[in-house]
Amino acid sequence: MVRGGGENRLKMTLGTYVLAARLEEVTAAATERLQVMSSQRYSLEHDDTARGNAKSGLGIRVHDSWTGKYRETQTLSGGETFMASLSLALGLADVISHHSGAVDMQTLFVDEGFGSLDTETLEQVMEALESLRSGGRVIGVVSHVSEMKQRITNRLTVTKARQGSTISTNAERSLLTLS
Repeated sequence: MVRGGGENRLKMTLGTYVLAARLEEVTAAATERLQVMSSQRYSLEHDDTARGNAKSGLGIRVHDSWTGKYRETQTLSGGETFMASLSLALGLADVISHHSGAVDMQTLFVDEGFGSLDTETLEQVMEALESLRSGGRVIGVVSHVSEMKQRITNRLTVTKARQGSTISTNAERSLLTLS
């Protein structure tokens, strides 16, 4: 039974069962974030549907309130995938904080993905990140999108050159040179 054999219709091992329970918590927390970013359009759900002879337990599907249908995560556009991924990261941070005796994760770095967002979606994501920042978290964003420079007032800029890279603040004074 522990190995996922016997009368276990989902062919789920004990380890997978424990992870699936935690994934349910993460998707619930992520859904709260994703609904804000997507104007209530999307929500995430843990999916333990068995697929053929494969073991089940660690799937995620997306509910689209515009169509009333569930979608596989592979069908999301680049911007939708970015929002879902960011929501899952934030949901995971919330669950970890909850289970670690309310140790709060004060700093979050988001690396790329902003280039895949259309203007409206970028605005929604930036509002969500701003709400985290105003709640006391430090949010670091790594991006090459020029529109981000206008939105983010406190920046570090890395400029690469043959002699090494230079890091400067938005005040344009050099902080550090890396070779």
